[in-house]
Order: sequence, then C-alpha cells, then structure tokens
Amino acid sequence: MEKGLVQVYTGNGKGKTTAALGIALRAVGHGFKVLVVQFMKGNTEYGELEGARKLYPYLTIKRAGREGFVSKLHPDPADVQVAQEGFSLAKKAIESRDYDMVILDEINVAIDYGLVPLSDLLQLIDSKPETVELILTGRNARSEIVEKADLVTEMVDRKHYYDRGIPARKGIEL
Repeated sequence: MEKGLVQVYTGNGKGKTTAALGIALRAVGHGFKVLVVQFMKGNTEYGELEGARKLYPYLTIKRAGREGFVSKLHPDPADVQVAQEGFSLAKKAIESRDYDMVILDEINVAIDYGLVPLSDLLQLIDSKPETVELILTGRNARSEIVEKADLVTEMVDRKHYYDRGIPARKGIEL
C-alpha cells in the first residue's frame, strides 16, 4: 500500500461490515495482507470466519467479543477486557506493519459502549503508519473520528426485511 487512508462506515443501515469485507476481498486479490478485528461479535456462525480461513494468510479475522449482547449502560467487565485485548492486538498489528489493511469492525459501537476509550482510537489514527489502510465500522461514529477520516460513508436504513420479521440469514447476515 503506497498511501493508506482512514475510512469510516457508519449509520443505522445494513452493510457496514459487508462494505469493509468487500474492500478486504479486493485488497487480498491484489496480494495485500488484511487483518480484521471484530469487536462485540462472539457468534461463531459468521460466514466470513470460514471465508477468511480459506484466504489465509492474506486475510485474518480475530474476534474481540463474547457471545451475547453487551449492556450499554452496564457492560460486563469481561466485555471490556475482551474489547481492550482486541484493540491492543490491532494496535500491535498496525505498528508491526505486517498488514497493509486493518479493519476494526464495530469499533464505533465499542467506543459508544465505553469498551474502548475514544482517546485510544484517536491516538491510533494519528500514529498509523502512512502505508496502512485503516477501516472503522459501526453505528454512532463520533464526530472526532469522522473529522479525522479521509472517507466517511453513512448507511441509511430506509427499508429492512427485519421489520417484517425475517431473521438473520446464513450467508447474508451470518
């Protein structure tokens, strides 16, 4: 990567993680190494995990979340610990320059829930090596993050089949 930028995918609409994984797939196709750290996602049924195994060593996904929901008002200390361990892993990966692209999936939500301090992410953005692309996903991206980003896309929820009772589907949301 000649010049790595900072991208943010946020908003209430579907497609933030999907967009980031699409960029990861494109990067892998060009021989780049990509690390995805998934915050607040402990479910083992996500299809991208199996896909990443097939694309290893070019694509690596690490989960930094436990199965189940995290309480925004009273997060379990175990959720905080797992998120901070994931952030530490991402920071070391970025500093090592072993990866051309690092995706922090749902990091905006982890910050919103107080699992990772906003100041830590802002510092990471500021200290990122010039050759590393950094992609941040999740609802409720803070204005400070948006300000530092080179690209911000907001997904807008206009219509969703969840509203009609259609659950998450294997290969689409899982």
